[in-house]
Amino acid sequence: MQQEKMKVLLYLKKSSLDKSGQAPIMGRISYNRTMAQFSTKLSCRPQLWNTRESRLNGKSREAVITNAKLEQLLVSLRSAYQRLCERGVDFTASDIKEEVQGSMQSRTTFLQRYDQMLEDLRKQVGIEITERSFSSYRVIRKHLQSFILKQFHSKEISFGQIAENFLDQLQAYSIGECNHSQGYYRKIALAVKKVCRLAFREGHTGRLLFEHIKIERGDNRLPRALDKASLDKIQQMHLEAYEVELQLARNLFLFTCYTGVAFCDMVSLRKEHLVEDDAGARWLKFRRQKTDTLCRIKLLPQAEAVLHLYHQTNEERLLPTISYQSYRIHLKALQLRAGISIPLTAHIGRHTFATLITLEHGVPLETVSKMLGHSSIQTTERYAQVTPTKLFEEFGHFLSFTSDLTLNI
Repeated sequence: MQQEKMKVLLYLKKSSLDKSGQAPIMGRISYNRTMAQFSTKLSCRPQLWNTRESRLNGKSREAVITNAKLEQLLVSLRSAYQRLCERGVDFTASDIKEEVQGSMQSRTTFLQRYDQMLEDLRKQVGIEITERSFSSYRVIRKHLQSFILKQFHSKEISFGQIAENFLDQLQAYSIGECNHSQGYYRKIALAVKKVCRLAFREGHTGRLLFEHIKIERGDNRLPRALDKASLDKIQQMHLEAYEVELQLARNLFLFTCYTGVAFCDMVSLRKEHLVEDDAGARWLKFRRQKTDTLCRIKLLPQAEAVLHLYHQTNEERLLPTISYQSYRIHLKALQLRAGISIPLTAHIGRHTFATLITLEHGVPLETVSKMLGHSSIQTTERYAQVTPTKLFEEFGHFLSFTSDLTLNI
């Protein structure tokens, strides 16, 4: 005797309205003269329910989200039915129901897989990634949790609920509601793509989500650097003897301005990174953590002064350590005390070295690129934008060059 096909009916239980006036959406599986009822764990207002279509009417946000979840549920039921058919044994409607429920309980959700990725990244801190990068992934997780709660009215979603417009919705939330920059949204989106790629490899989703979607970087802001007047204000600022940490932050910042060393590399400098050439000049020689590129930086007198202030010959570290968070707070205080308009950040010192200290004094772009440890000279070219000082100097050279020229018409 030929078995009948599985049938699924979705209906509204109008007799069980909740306080908000919504009725639960129920389901009934019929197969081979057996029947099993189940709750979809979804609800809607009775006036939106289309009995004939077993869906919500309209294109409202509520209708689109609920209909997508219902469609995903039907896909899960059909998959469970197919798996049971392939086993070649008799089964009932209740078996189909239990197969779906068991599958959904054991299914890895989006945020669960994100948390697994966080655990894997935690083990790589100090080896493959920095503590700062790991913290960034944790903050992104909070943004994704808030987005999912707002967009899906749920604390969690399955990979099956992620539609093609997921990243568009995420972008609108990130930039429109959280006031993130395009660059920061890109970080969030790349984290989402990474989780989806891992889930596909592990079989948690049957398709590779967002494989061909390219996330725009947005407008790259030019690096900001201090001018000579602002740098002089910081150097000449009077600090009291008890302001030890503020003095340390100021001196470390000046060290960055005169060496171009990034914060993470600066606090990791050791005696082995300090070398002398044949002429007795001292250099810093180390591999940059971010790019693993070799940096060679000749120490200017101002940088030597900072090293002389802190480095003891019997110590391995060249400079005292300070937490990144504390460093940022002290830089903000220095900015306010000095009356500087440009926000002082850890990277502003590096930019200042690239522009004010080197490029504006005629150091070749290729040399600056090597000292900064850039993996591509195109990165360094962003620092080489024409500054007012350079503009006037070069135009002055042009005028002196053309002073003896005459034009015959």
